[in-house]
Amino acid sequence: MAGKRFWILLSAAGLLLLDQLSKQWWLQNLPPGVSQSWIPGLLNLRLVWNDGAAFSLFRSGSQWLGWISLLVSVGLLIWIGRRGRQWSRWQAAAAAFLLAGSVGNGIDRWRYGAVIDGLELVPFSFPVFNLADVAINLAVLCLLIEAIRQR
Repeated sequence: MAGKRFWILLSAAGLLLLDQLSKQWWLQNLPPGVSQSWIPGLLNLRLVWNDGAAFSLFRSGSQWLGWISLLVSVGLLIWIGRRGRQWSRWQAAAAAFLLAGSVGNGIDRWRYGAVIDGLELVPFSFPVFNLADVAINLAVLCLLIEAIRQR
């Protein structure tokens, strides 16, 4: 049934919209580099530009990372089209999360030359991140759950 593929794409589009709206809000409302408490003791908002990959790895590699995001996104769309009907719910969720995350950060790389990050965990020394990053990590979690479930 094509229904599962539709829901994967609709979910990815919704997550992508949340990611892009949050980044636009950060750009319009946060001064660069200044932490502002959002959930006291847990989460701050802080606008930073990341021209590398996750956790600022491969700094200044935004152009080739943009190409990687594009290739991952196109590959996922082809994969969803060919195999999406056969996937479990966990695999479908992983595909939606991964597509939203790769497109979300890819848009930033193509549009700005860097990814917009704005979420900062307070109790931990952890790099600032965004909703696309969260989506990519949730994709990994879904795939781990599916792997455990199939054991």
